[in-house]
Amino acid sequence: MTKKKYSSYKEIDQELAILKLEREIHYKKIILNIDKTKEILLPSKPLSIIHMVYKNFIKGSFGTIIKIALPILVNWYLNKKRGD
Repeated sequence: MTKKKYSSYKEIDQELAILKLEREIHYKKIILNIDKTKEILLPSKPLSIIHMVYKNFIKGSFGTIIKIALPILVNWYLNKKRGD
């Protein structure tokens, strides 16, 4: 890295202002990348839609039938596998 020679304080101030703006730009890019990564890893809208459909499906009478029948079917299947 070469040393830069300045002839006035105005040049130093300009260089510091430029460096400050570059730092802010890099910071904003990092924040934007973090937000994009969060969107990719945690897609909130599709999960909430799936949860809503599942919740409405289980709430109805069909859901009640499944809640009652599922343990009976599992026990039947396990007993069938054991040969009882």
